[in-house]
Amino acid sequence: MSTNSSDHNWKTLDRDLGRIASFESATLYVAKPLVGLGIALVFILLAGLAASILFAGTSTSYVVIAAAAVGAYMAVNIGANDVANNMGPAVGANALTMGGAILIAALCETAGALLAGGDVVSTISKGIINPESVSGHDVFIWAMMAALISSALWVNLATWLGAPVSTTHAVVGGVMGSGIAAAGFAAVNWPTMGTIAASWVISPVLGGTIAALFLWFIKSYIIYQEDKIAAARKWVPVLIAIMAGVFATYLAMKGLKKVIDISGTTAVLTGVGVGIVTYFGAVPVVKRQSEGLENRNRSLKVLFTVPLVISAALLSFAHGANDVANAVGPLAAIVHAEQFGEFAGKVEIPVWVMVIGALGLSFGLVLFGPKLIRMVGNQITKLNPMRAYCVALSAAITVIVASWLGLPVSSTHIAIGGVFGVGFFREYHEERRARLSNATRAEAERIAPEERRRRKLVRRSHFMTIIAAWVVTVPAAAFMSGVIFLILHGAFG
Repeated sequence: MSTNSSDHNWKTLDRDLGRIASFESATLYVAKPLVGLGIALVFILLAGLAASILFAGTSTSYVVIAAAAVGAYMAVNIGANDVANNMGPAVGANALTMGGAILIAALCETAGALLAGGDVVSTISKGIINPESVSGHDVFIWAMMAALISSALWVNLATWLGAPVSTTHAVVGGVMGSGIAAAGFAAVNWPTMGTIAASWVISPVLGGTIAALFLWFIKSYIIYQEDKIAAARKWVPVLIAIMAGVFATYLAMKGLKKVIDISGTTAVLTGVGVGIVTYFGAVPVVKRQSEGLENRNRSLKVLFTVPLVISAALLSFAHGANDVANAVGPLAAIVHAEQFGEFAGKVEIPVWVMVIGALGLSFGLVLFGPKLIRMVGNQITKLNPMRAYCVALSAAITVIVASWLGLPVSSTHIAIGGVFGVGFFREYHEERRARLSNATRAEAERIAPEERRRRKLVRRSHFMTIIAAWVVTVPAAAFMSGVIFLILHGAFG
């Protein structure tokens, strides 16, 4: 009798311990997002505290404190949303683990922002609003504050929905909306807005086309060759040299303005030189890597993995150098206006403001970046190192081409366009092969239309969600900014 009672007690204890363990797991699951939010909140408060120390004793320091906090919030959101475009393909291709991608991106984004971040920023967001049309020091400050708040809120919402959007366009929309609310529609430089609207289409289409062309080249000249390894030894060094040359040009033109001023011609010649040197260095390395590899597609992935990781790191560095201004540009404008009692189209970015932007990018990436990294890397189309490499190359080349054409493009639109381009090219290629194969065509005809749609290599639901988010970014940020400006100006103006 006592034995049965003892067994019953042990079973009861096991059930209770099981319930406690389940409760602890549930608590940890719920607490994870709260931990991220808590850390982000502490960072935002510390940014405000830094501003309060630097501006202690001034009559309107509360404005700078609030702007510093909002700028930090914006930087966190950019890190959570934008950085996924650079690291997503490498993670989706299994060239990097999530942890490795986050570490590399955090280091490279911070380095790019602090070492090569532009020291002069156009605070009126590429000439969207004419400073002369904004009457008064206070009106300008509240317009910039409204632009910061609205763009940060919109990027935050897009990240929560899992849609990679352009933070550049969110800032442009925010500045435009507050400018309209402050000075009317005449204050907006509509030709510039028209150019930006055109870039919504040009950026992703150009990025997708270039990525698809590189994938076609790799399939035609390496993957479908009888001796894949011999073909790889011939062409992989060429592709690596193109990557090195393109990134050297890209960084010289876009990422190193603070270090040295380089003309377009010098940047291109630098890229050509780096490409040639890299080619002769890559030939023996690829030859050594390819020794003993089997003549199959899986073996080719080995040769593209390291170049893909390097290209993702370089993209992150360049992104940190360029896009940190999206977070701190309006903040720098507010600081300048408070310090000198005037507003200008271009101002110097103080070091402490740049540090807030750089750290915010890293915090946002580490705390909230994995969601968008998975979306870009895994959920749009299936990537491997070759496809992801095409996306990275396309992103850098498209930015350079757009710079020559004078188009204000979005790195987000280009990178996502590259992923879509690779996916749609794979669909086209598979359908073309099916048409050429009688057996495959007969099998395809037996598949129901619903099943055929399900087997598409690009997920249409994600495609439509992302396109919709792109289209509404500027008008949504503009509307929010206009409303926020009217509230702020009415309450504090």
